[in-house]
Amino acid sequence: MRNLSITLSTTVLVALLAFSGCSKPAEPSGGAGTPGAAKSTIKLAGMVFQEDQFFRLVLFGMRDAAKKAGVELLEGNSAMKPEKEIQLVNTYIARKVDAIILSPISAKGSVAALKPAVDKGIKVVTYNTSVDGDLAVSAVASIEEDLGAQTGKAAKKYIEEKLGGKAKIAVFCFKSQAPEQSEARVGGFKKEVGTLPGVEFVAEQDAWLPELGVKRVGDVLTAHPDVNIVWAANEGGTVGAVMAVRNAGKTGQVAVFGTDASDQLLGFLQADDNILQAITSQRPTDLGRTAVENALKAIKGETVEKKVSIPGVCLSRTDPAGVAAFAKQLQEWMKGN
Repeated sequence: MRNLSITLSTTVLVALLAFSGCSKPAEPSGGAGTPGAAKSTIKLAGMVFQEDQFFRLVLFGMRDAAKKAGVELLEGNSAMKPEKEIQLVNTYIARKVDAIILSPISAKGSVAALKPAVDKGIKVVTYNTSVDGDLAVSAVASIEEDLGAQTGKAAKKYIEEKLGGKAKIAVFCFKSQAPEQSEARVGGFKKEVGTLPGVEFVAEQDAWLPELGVKRVGDVLTAHPDVNIVWAANEGGTVGAVMAVRNAGKTGQVAVFGTDASDQLLGFLQADDNILQAITSQRPTDLGRTAVENALKAIKGETVEKKVSIPGVCLSRTDPAGVAAFAKQLQEWMKGN
């Protein structure tokens, strides 16, 4: 998600990382425009709904594309609040932006927020999550099933080589936040790992934030002491899972696989405790960059791909060079933004 809301050969890495007031709308951040952007008559609005590293990287990609194109980029965060999403969109309508680029909070619920903008001739481009109907001129998203499947392959190999082909698995997702996105990731993971006859899925719960993950993964490890594999569908759940294993004193007994990438998760992959084994990362900078590029094409009347699917990339403990290269590239992006 982020989500709601969540992993690379060294050569591929370098190529990949190239959410309420009453009557007065909230003023979005970034009103002065993209740092370093040249003066332009084109004005874009870029929206996120969380402040985790995934969405920060999405913004970095947006900023990079906007700067290169010499256009203004206004930034806002709906904080997963539908009323804030509506406020921001109304503000951007008043600011007469040419396009709104966002990860909608709800495929159905966000329609009401975005329709007034479209009626005013503002182009809408979605990334990460989508919106029902034809409001968006382009939807840029990761291949959700692939995000689960890639880590599933890594987990399958681990189970075969380290556990004799047998495992009891607990799955942690974000179904209550973004059901379609969550189910696709879970489905991809289960499709791969479920091919092993010795595998049993003993629990499946929502846990998309670190603190929620710590509690729920911890509870499952207590209720099912024979669980030896934990998989989480996003960054927060993965962080919480690793911390829960540590807190339960099950280092060396439970292996964690997850989704998305961050400084913390990369540190977990490189830690000597050997808990986190692999993560499949989305390509957030590419999501942000592509969304801006497609918005600009639509504004200029050029042909735009209606749907753009970006595959994830797997980062594994078994490929320390790949993890190190990803970490280096991530640091360069963070410093540059």
